[in-house]
Amino acid sequence: MPGNAMENNSASLTGKIISKPEFSHEVYGEGFYNITVEVPRLSNTYDYLPVMFSERLLPLEKFEIGKIVAVDGQFRSYNNYSSEGGHKLLLTVFARDIVIMDPSDKVRVTNSIYLNGFICKNPVYRTTPFGREISDILLAVNRAYNKSDYIPCIAWGRNARYASNFEVGDNIKIWGRIQSRKYQKKLSDGTVEDRIAYEVSISKMEINKHNNNKSDKE
Repeated sequence: MPGNAMENNSASLTGKIISKPEFSHEVYGEGFYNITVEVPRLSNTYDYLPVMFSERLLPLEKFEIGKIVAVDGQFRSYNNYSSEGGHKLLLTVFARDIVIMDPSDKVRVTNSIYLNGFICKNPVYRTTPFGREISDILLAVNRAYNKSDYIPCIAWGRNARYASNFEVGDNIKIWGRIQSRKYQKKLSDGTVEDRIAYEVSISKMEINKHNNNKSDKE
């Protein structure tokens, strides 16, 4: 088994606050809030990432739109249950620490994540119309109190081919970045709804040969 929760799941990002804090929920008198952070990519585009934080980290008035924020925490998943009985997997960066940067600070843009978890669905290998190889992976990452986070990940190129051989239960480690992706969902009434998906884009991966189904995998 992987180690403790912080060792299994560690995320860091730096970006610009583009939404005011919105109340999420309360646990034992502690309020939690959401903001959206705009994080630049090397391709001159942006990821728009949800961040959840406790009101005890910083006063809410500190979270001004346009401020640069540095976040350290974990990438977590939550089940959002609807009144119709279904549920949707919500993903967010759960902040353990937040720093509002001073305008005079030299800011180094970061977006990095490390996960150590288990394959919980057979990876889906595919090729795009432009010939790019992709594998979709769903990773279960252990959290405290016998909980797990279910994190969708994408591997590219040779990593995609490598991941296509993974099996349910294999323990893997990945390094990469968190990305947002817009898509359209066709609803049952025929209308189309714009949505945003969040996932981990993998830059490096390795399999833990002591915790997988076939210890002789290459």
